[in-house]
Amino acid sequence: MTTSTLLFKQYYLACLSHASYLIGDTASSRAVVVDPQRDVSQYLADAADAGLRIERVIETHFHADFLSGHLELQRATGAEISYGEAAVGAAEFPIDGLAHGQRLSLGGVQLEIRHTPGHTPESISIVVREHADDVVPYGVLTGDTLFIGDVGRPDLLTSVGSTADELARSLYRSTREQLLTLPDDTRVFPAHGAGSACGKNLSTETMSTIGEQRRTNYALQPMTEDDFVEAVTAGQSVAPLYFAFAANRNKQDHDLLDESTPPAPMSLTDVLAAQRRGAVVLDTRDAATFAHGHLRGSYNVGLGGRYAEYAGDVLVARQPIVLVTEPGTELEAKNRIARIGFDNVVGHLTDPAATFVEHPQWVTVAARLSVADLAARLATSEPTQLVDVRGPGEIAAGTIDGALEVPLPRILDRLAELDPGAPTVVYCAGGYRSMIAASVMRAAGFTDVSDLVGGYGAWESTRPASSVRS
Repeated sequence: MTTSTLLFKQYYLACLSHASYLIGDTASSRAVVVDPQRDVSQYLADAADAGLRIERVIETHFHADFLSGHLELQRATGAEISYGEAAVGAAEFPIDGLAHGQRLSLGGVQLEIRHTPGHTPESISIVVREHADDVVPYGVLTGDTLFIGDVGRPDLLTSVGSTADELARSLYRSTREQLLTLPDDTRVFPAHGAGSACGKNLSTETMSTIGEQRRTNYALQPMTEDDFVEAVTAGQSVAPLYFAFAANRNKQDHDLLDESTPPAPMSLTDVLAAQRRGAVVLDTRDAATFAHGHLRGSYNVGLGGRYAEYAGDVLVARQPIVLVTEPGTELEAKNRIARIGFDNVVGHLTDPAATFVEHPQWVTVAARLSVADLAARLATSEPTQLVDVRGPGEIAAGTIDGALEVPLPRILDRLAELDPGAPTVVYCAGGYRSMIAASVMRAAGFTDVSDLVGGYGAWESTRPASSVRS
């Protein structure tokens, strides 16, 4: 038996629900990184600490929810970039196509490639064995094919030639023929967890086993192929606006991320000039601070939440961006939005708090309503345009009577359906997304927009059942 010492590390990026992996053999000093995030310094540091050389980057598929770090890792290490062989020819950079059943040796540690199409046509899974002859693998990296509690959604590529039905049928066969044929003790390591829009029922757990998933995952229960197709295509959330851009960007030979240089400081005069030229001002402070005072026309997407994902729902790709941040968070704000491919940050406003005090003519406030405020307003004859920006699955569990349903990823497309002159109240589940939507509406010229503090959760917990439609 070949001597090996397996190093296996999972990196979990909670704000994008994204898992990536460093796999190495410390006896041979050889390693690979799987599905890396774009800021790659952590992989380089950990590999160096363990005495490993990263020789290959393996992507389980062309990701849509984040911009991968394969090009950054290749520049830093000279590593080869590998996808499943179905991806060959689809990218602007050279790909080493991995064949179904191919074995990659890192010394004693061995990786087996299994083609598992369904989420995308080129999807693969990677079986990890500490020793080539191990009967029970250490684990399997399933990408977006199999999640903990779910499978990857098959409907994201309907605009590029693959139907959801066709991909769902491929997914059925991939899960049954390639993953459920592994021993029950095989660990399962997916590319995403709860909160990801790449599925609808993902667990908060980031690791499981084939046996546990066989028992508990709704999509792996005994059923016909037709029943599977119906189960996995129904009830999917609205895909974030930026997904198509990021998926295409991952195929391009784009500029690399400089993750150590913060955006340039800008004076208010510079910011206003950039805004007139078409830049969007992205205020990353929390909702309460933003409401107290912000630059007119700003969008608010708080850095404390799922910042990059929701910014990608309301920003236009390649639009210049000026950041307004709490002091010291400029680099974080730039790097996090770069993780979805939004690289056009032209700078950040210097000392926003002092600037706003000194120049109040450029500052405005945002109205916010409590549950009691909204109830009082709805009890009068004054017309109110209620806008629910949650997803269909959330709305199905209940909504406020009379609300218009406009999921946040579609807010830009559907502004024309709303009355910009009507008194408007926006709500989501807890208040984060509603402030985003309300700020976008104000920037678009809506004259009277408030968001509901605490969102539908606060409303439901305090209102009588007769005011809630389900």
